[in-house]
Amino acid sequence: MIWIPGIDEIPMSVSKIHKEEKAITFRDVGEATHALYQMKPGDKIGVRGPYGNGFRFPKGHLLFVGGGTGIAMLAPAVEIALQQHRKITVILGVKTQQELFFKDRFTSRGASVIVSTDDGTCGKKGTAATCVQTILNEIDCSAVLTCGPEMMMKAVFDLCKHLPFQASLERYMKCGIGLCGQCCVDTGLRVCTEGPVFTGEQLQNMQDFGVFTRDASGSKKKLSGTEL
Repeated sequence: MIWIPGIDEIPMSVSKIHKEEKAITFRDVGEATHALYQMKPGDKIGVRGPYGNGFRFPKGHLLFVGGGTGIAMLAPAVEIALQQHRKITVILGVKTQQELFFKDRFTSRGASVIVSTDDGTCGKKGTAATCVQTILNEIDCSAVLTCGPEMMMKAVFDLCKHLPFQASLERYMKCGIGLCGQCCVDTGLRVCTEGPVFTGEQLQNMQDFGVFTRDASGSKKKLSGTEL
């Protein structure tokens, strides 16, 4: 949980976990992130946590699928898996080339990286899910780990139900320690404690997954583009 004094406290994923340096990566999209973006070296923020759980690495060839800013959350997981000498393939899906980041960071550490863009300006034209469908026919994948827009993750999940699967969900969090219920999904699981990383078995029973999210007030909100 990152506190921007006088503005808000918001949940963020850590994009770098090195002994000498920790980092978060974000887009300037709202009041809190805009205030954070405007900060200068020496300005102070508050940090609470970390909370919840992370990815677990089964044996074999791991397929990481990142979409948009979800790529940032995958970065430390990919690096830790590589340090454990795991075989890694990473799919990075973004709307356009200008939104692509961390590709060189992954390749420089030994990961095989595939890029997809919605407009075809870099890598394969199409979505990350389209790339997943192709790559599953080319590699003997042992597990899929993903973070990104929820509709993207749901599409990937539908393609990978036969494989061990883990996805990091995003919901508004207020207390961050499982008390307020703001980040509950329909089964009563809390993203801040039982999540943010959920298994395929847990996701299979979540009727909200890929269909509903919650706004800042806690009210259910249908994800854009979904049909009931």
